[in-house]
Amino acid sequence: LSAPAVASVRSAIGSLVAPGFRRSLGDLKAVRKVTSGDDGGLSVTVELPIVGYSREAELRQQIEAEVRTAGAVAADVTVVGSVSGLHAGGKVGLKVANVLAVGSGKGGVGKSTVATGLALGLKNRGARVGLMDADVYGPSVPHLLGVHGPPGMREVKDADGQVLQRMIPLDGGGLPVMSMGFLVEREQAVVWRGPMLHKALQQFMQQTEWGELDYLVIDLPPGTGDVSLTLSQLVGLSGAVVVCTPQQVALLDAVKAVSMYNQVKIPVLGVVENMTGELFGRGGAKAEAEKLGVGFLGEVPAIAALRESADAGKMHECVEPGHPAAAALDAVAETVAIRCAEEVVKAGPAPSLQIL
Repeated sequence: LSAPAVASVRSAIGSLVAPGFRRSLGDLKAVRKVTSGDDGGLSVTVELPIVGYSREAELRQQIEAEVRTAGAVAADVTVVGSVSGLHAGGKVGLKVANVLAVGSGKGGVGKSTVATGLALGLKNRGARVGLMDADVYGPSVPHLLGVHGPPGMREVKDADGQVLQRMIPLDGGGLPVMSMGFLVEREQAVVWRGPMLHKALQQFMQQTEWGELDYLVIDLPPGTGDVSLTLSQLVGLSGAVVVCTPQQVALLDAVKAVSMYNQVKIPVLGVVENMTGELFGRGGAKAEAEKLGVGFLGEVPAIAALRESADAGKMHECVEPGHPAAAALDAVAETVAIRCAEEVVKAGPAPSLQIL
């Protein structure tokens, strides 16, 4: 094909919207290469801003159709993935592309289960993920992952030669994990006011060896209290996930959670409906998300297998092939990754990453 024809094909491919996305490949700056070979075929490389994309075959078909329309005899289509992010944690020493908050308007909706499932699901898709349990009053993540005990410590020197103490996260099934539950006895209540809470969160952020991550998932306490405000001041979050159950009493509080995130300028990626099924109903969260003008991220069923794995401290089983909850958690993880990537594009170019 001639150079103008190749440019026309590139433009046509850029107008395509990959399945599951709401922005075009051109908006995502995903079309990396379109070249014509001597045999009249085209070589196309697309780089999506997520990893582990499950609908690659559908996207290939869309691209191949555009190439055939342009008159090329064949197409060699390559689809790769690389997580994009805001890198907004540099000011507190984080080498993390995206910080994601998982919250709810009220307790008892399975927020920690969804946060843990989300982190494991993102990891299972090939991303580098950490999980921070910021629910200091009722840390559940240690139990869900079956990890207990104090974190390790090591000394590092900063640029000025000062020796600093750094906490080493525990390994939760391949996830680096930090929780207040590692620092207090299981039966001990944490009775703190706001300033102490702020300091603890700052330490979890700044004094933990998270390493380089694509996503740091933060499990927030229920409600609309100090923690979300503190996080909005410490880092620029890529987005928040709101968890609720289908019944009306839970949806009322989810509305408040969305309002709170809007007030502190944290983008709302959408709503997850947890415990979907015969007991609590189905579809309430999706309908409410449409009313609020936010995305619906999927539903997690109320099934015994999920509860049993969580109670046994084996949440990692829930994302393994064959587990009854795996498909639902995987779908939520992919949708969250897509919405996060779209939010990053909307926010504009990432600032240069500066690690203190």
